[in-house]
Amino acid sequence: MNKDWKNLKLSSSGLPTWDSFIPYILEVLKNGEETTRGVIVKRVLEFLDVPQKLRSQEYSNNESSQSVLYNRIGFALADLYKANAITRPKRAVYQITEKGNRLLKSYGDKLTADVLQEQPEYIAYMEELKLRSKRSEDKSEDSMEDNISITSLDNEENHQEVVEKLINKRNNEVEIELLNKLRETDPIFFEKLVVKLLDMMGYSGKNGNVQVTTQSNDGGIDGIINQDPLGTSTVYLQVKRYAEKNVIGRPAIQGFYGALASVNADRGVFITTSSFSKGALEFAKNQGIVLIDGIQLTELMIEYKVGVEPAQEYVVYQINYDDFESEE
Repeated sequence: MNKDWKNLKLSSSGLPTWDSFIPYILEVLKNGEETTRGVIVKRVLEFLDVPQKLRSQEYSNNESSQSVLYNRIGFALADLYKANAITRPKRAVYQITEKGNRLLKSYGDKLTADVLQEQPEYIAYMEELKLRSKRSEDKSEDSMEDNISITSLDNEENHQEVVEKLINKRNNEVEIELLNKLRETDPIFFEKLVVKLLDMMGYSGKNGNVQVTTQSNDGGIDGIINQDPLGTSTVYLQVKRYAEKNVIGRPAIQGFYGALASVNADRGVFITTSSFSKGALEFAKNQGIVLIDGIQLTELMIEYKVGVEPAQEYVVYQINYDDFESEE
């Protein structure tokens, strides 16, 4: 394994490119421990004996500015995550996966971004990202894979469009990670989280209440939302924490319909972390059952801030022309 930073691919500024750090991140994580990003950066730069002068280079003199190499290693971490070479068990904490160990053993310091992008997990990630971009509210006709060139911007409106695209792309990436996290949670915890989401969305009304049914006697009903104190308006829930490829079919929706009929209910919401078949969608539509798939679920969680929190806020200024008007 190379240990000299000067042998890495270097950018025009003389610093290692982001993708050149890919194998070395796995190298410092190969013991299997859970490690923070800051520790990973330190270990990688020490492993490659990067001079302190290069480590401290920043994009600007702003107090909040991070070092260039810190950010570049962050980009490498993102691609490793997409390829399932690393996982994020906690906030800002990383751990190598079995896939990551296999890639490190097979490629060593020859592991590149091109290799990661050929992995089935990476391809599936990018396909979901593209699907989310198509379903996002702005429904831009431009592909999320298009390169955004600052030199091509010719007016203020284009600048705003670029910012919105970047924010949408980042939020879509967070939604994918959020969905993966939901699939790993305990089923009971997942049910409680979904009920909390619907409560935040206002389904319980002003004086209503929400509850998760007991697992031993739920009769196919995982949650109940009473929209008024007397329970005269009630929504029943069924929640399925499934893997991406486990598509919900028509029989499952028919079973939920039967559970609703057993309690004389005419309002039901079926929520899953996977997706629904065409037959399931058609049956639910005819019976008045609302279906929420994994993509819509995470979109709602972002919108109502359930399971997420703002990472950073930016303010874009414009001229206040009223301040330049002469007072009469």
